[in-house]
Parts: sequence; C-alpha cells; structure tokens
Amino acid sequence: MTKQNSPNIVPRPPIVVIMGHIDHGKSSLLDYIRKSNIVEGEAGGITQHLSAYEVEHQPAETRKDGLASNRITFLDTPGHEAFSKMRARGASVADIAILVVSAEDGVKEQTKEAMKSIKEAGIPYIVAINKIDKPNANIERTKQNLAENEIYLEGFGGDVPFVPISAKVGTGVSDLLDMMLLVAEMENLTGDTSLPAEGIVVESNIDTKRGTSATLIITNGTLKKGMFILAEESMSPVRAIENFLGKQVPEATFSSPILITGFDSIPAVGSTFRVYKNKKDAEKAQLELREARIKSPTIKAVRTAPISDDALVVPIVLKSDVAGTLEAIEKEIGKIEREHVLIKIIAKGVGAIGENDAKLASGSDSAIIIGFHTKVERGAQDIAERFGITIKTFDIIYKLSEWLNEELDHRTPRIMGEEVVGTAKVLKTFSIAKHKQVIGGKVTTGFLEVDAQVKIMRRDVEIGRGKIEGLQQQKLASKKVEEGNECGMMVEAKIEIAAGDILEAFVMNAK
Repeated sequence: MTKQNSPNIVPRPPIVVIMGHIDHGKSSLLDYIRKSNIVEGEAGGITQHLSAYEVEHQPAETRKDGLASNRITFLDTPGHEAFSKMRARGASVADIAILVVSAEDGVKEQTKEAMKSIKEAGIPYIVAINKIDKPNANIERTKQNLAENEIYLEGFGGDVPFVPISAKVGTGVSDLLDMMLLVAEMENLTGDTSLPAEGIVVESNIDTKRGTSATLIITNGTLKKGMFILAEESMSPVRAIENFLGKQVPEATFSSPILITGFDSIPAVGSTFRVYKNKKDAEKAQLELREARIKSPTIKAVRTAPISDDALVVPIVLKSDVAGTLEAIEKEIGKIEREHVLIKIIAKGVGAIGENDAKLASGSDSAIIIGFHTKVERGAQDIAERFGITIKTFDIIYKLSEWLNEELDHRTPRIMGEEVVGTAKVLKTFSIAKHKQVIGGKVTTGFLEVDAQVKIMRRDVEIGRGKIEGLQQQKLASKKVEEGNECGMMVEAKIEIAAGDILEAFVMNAK
C-alpha cells in the first residue's frame, strides 16, 4: 500500500447504499435528500433500477459558519425480493449501508435479506427508523423488534447507530447525513488520485441511438478523456464522461458515479473495471481475459426438478432496458416450476423487442416474448401477429410474475386421472345376457350411480372394467345408491362377475 503521507492520497467521499423492505421509504429518503422526485417517476412507486447519485452535505459543526461541506455518493437499491442480487451487489461496492426500517411495520422479510447482504459485505451500517410522523409509529417497539432480529442499536444492547427520521417531511434527515459523514470519518476512507481509475459496473444498457453504455462507480484513481476502460472483456474508449446529472465533465475521481458510452459489448453488471492510458494496453489485457475464459469455461446450472415426458416446453425471449433488471427477472422466472411445463429462456438481451426476437420466437407455437421497460418495434409486432406469438411488456416485476403464472395455468396440459367415488361388494349374481350381468351387492364406501365406470377387483387385482347400466334399491329403479345400502345392479362387462368381487366406481378428473 502507498503511504498515507503521499500527496496523492486524500480522503474520499463515502459510497452509501440505501437498503430495506419495499415501501419502507428508501426512495422517499433519497427523494428528500436530492430535492427531486424519483418516486412518481417509478412505475407503481417501486424503484426498479440500481442508480447512483451525489449530494453535498454541510456537517452540523460547520453549518453555522458555512465553512465546509462534504460529498456523499448514494446507491439506491430496489426493495422487491426479486432484486436481491442487485441489493447484494449494491452492498459490495458501498462503504456504508443505511438500513431503512418503518417505525410502523418493523422488520420484514426483505429487511432480513438486506441485513444479510450488509453482513456478508462486512461494511458498517446505520439504521434509519423511518415514518416517525405516522400515527401508528412506535420507535421503542421498532427497537425491540430489531433486537429480536439480532440488530442491536446503541442504547439498546448494541453499538449500531440509529437515527429516527421522516423521509416525507425531512425530520432527522440532516442528522442522518451527519451520522454518515461521522461513520465515514471513522472508517478513514482514502483514495489515490494519481492511479488510473478502477471500480464497479452498477448498470449497463443499449440505446439504439447512442450505443452500449454503462453506469460506473469509481472506487479509486482518476478517469480522464482519452483513456480506455476495460470491464472484464468489454472495452470502451473514454470520449465523454457524464456525471449523474447527465453533464459532461473532463475527468472524474473516486466515489463518483459516471456514465460511459461506447462499449464493444454489454459490460456485466457487478463486474469490476480498470482503466488503461492507451488502447494497446487495454486490448492486451482484453485478449488475456478472453484466453483465460476459453481455458476455463463457465459451467451453467441446469434445472434439477423432474419433468414429465409429455411436458409442454415454453420458450421465452426476454428483453429488458438494463442488464441488472434482466438478471432479476431471470431469477423470478426461475422460481416458477410446474410438473408438466418446462420454461426455457432461449434468448435474452438489453434493448427494444425487435424483428430478430420475433423471428426467433416464431419457431415455436408456444413461445412468449416478455419485455420489461422496453418498446416493441413495429416489425416485431407484425411478425408476432402473423405467427400468433404472444408479446407482453411490463414495468412492474411482480405483475410480470403474476401474468406468467396465469398464462402457464392456461397452457398447462390437463392430465386425466381416475378418482374412485364409491365401492360395492358383490353378494350374488343372477343372470348374464350379451355381456349384461344382473347382480346384487352392497355399497361399502361412497356411492354408485347409473352410467358410472367401474373396475372389477378380485383379491385386490383388477380383472376387468365395466359400466353400470341400471340400479335398483328396494325393487325400485334408482339413479344413485349411497354407502351402507344394498342394491341390484345391471353391469355391462366382458368379464364374468362373481360373488365376493369388489366394484370400484370412478370418474375421470383433470390434474
């Protein structure tokens, strides 16, 4: 490591990840901090992307004289369960986590999941007890609930700092920002400005006009125009650097979220990137990575759940606006399992649903094209209509899951199965004429009725089948005879029925 007294090593702003359960106020908190509105811009009020923002905050001790302010970079991570990988990735790049917990609802499943990600990342965290302005808010009960889930706050059996806040009206938010800077100071976060930049890819997408771009967080070093970025095997020249406001800047350094356009392939979300001063060095490193991948190919996981031979295969073409969301949707679809249906993602990608997607899906009668935050090009729509392909687009992930489950319910092949509805013991046989036999018996379970199919059982072995043509009870014709009653029967069967045989009446039901 470089010595701390080097002039190039300076304190760096903290990268803070906001985590917690859906609807507990993560987006509202960022909304208040940034003095803008992301909640209304998100479908259904649910954050669907991993995003990064910078803010300036004046610490409490300098607020009166206005001498200093500090920069904080925020990662906003979706709260929906399907985005657990994105949340885990957010925690892996962050220096500090904020666990938002509602003072009304306390700890929920996704709170626990977020906490697990924070612990696995090994980063310090602050609990923001939100919604304290609500009539049902109870801070002490929330502290107790947190303790029950092994989250021990300061003054409540532990050392985890917490701040009661109302993201809606802003109560306590400034104190929370102060606490972030205090924790960052204790962590002694530094970076070396003289090094070429490195960091993490937090999002990537394809724009038909601009090309392939990626949102990056610089964790160390400096990025300048003219350099070359290599994110695993994806390379891009640095022609323009956009900050989180969409403004071009000549250079960027640690903790800054930036947008770079011009990658030769889609960078993998969560991958690390390095910067090279010239194209030759970047291409050399890219070639080495490709050769290493070819020598040790990745083994892809396969479905282990049993599939019946008559299963319906449903091919799916999956398109999303960004790579991180694509990953989350795959995980959600992967949870759907049916005994007689096999979901097979035959293609996936970032961008609009185009003609090639429709042509690929046209090879199967049961194919589905699913888009998330994407448009359907006219050419794709025409092909889909011609071949009867289902195209469906969504902007909320759980609605996608609900629709796909319903669609599969409609498509699942119905397997007919036998259900025994009654049994009768044959007590006596009377006559046989052209396969029609008159017998006497007693209904021992369930019921018998006219036109019912029956299995003829002898010593627990099926010896044949027949059909009840008529029933008599107390010498009167009857359509149905219940359990415990004796009756006369006319049964059509090729097998001769004998006293002591058991007749099992059954119906065919779809499974």
